[in-house]
Amino acid sequence: MVGNIRLIRLDEVGTVTRQSACLKEFFTPAIKEFGGRLVKTTGDGYLVELLSAVDPVLCAVNVQREMIAREQDLRFRHKIVYRIGINVGEITYDGDDMFGDGVNVAALFELLADPGGIHISKPVFENVRANLIWALPIWVRRM
Repeated sequence: MVGNIRLIRLDEVGTVTRQSACLKEFFTPAIKEFGGRLVKTTGDGYLVELLSAVDPVLCAVNVQREMIAREQDLRFRHKIVYRIGINVGEITYDGDDMFGDGVNVAALFELLADPGGIHISKPVFENVRANLIWALPIWVRRM
């Protein structure tokens, strides 16, 4: 969540309530729709595991669109906005939790994403391009 500390200072109860509602009402259903699982919440974010390179991108696009729609009537400084980082890589399991390079790089990509944006690794991009060529604009297909 972009500006978590600022949002909590402005309205702690409201921010936590809205964040919880987002998780319950559309994050969790979207994750399940694409065959994933919520590994853990981090207070201002989520670690999610999806087993393909394409599904996380489709899920992330749905989540970002939903957030824009949900928060559209709020003043900018009060909006909850997410950055999303997506990576394909090695992970290690410890019970239900996961760690490793795949997770660390995704966390770094999240920091590189614009507010409201999605930053993906090159392998994810190549996989999406190969599998969703029909959904890409014509100028992307020509690259």
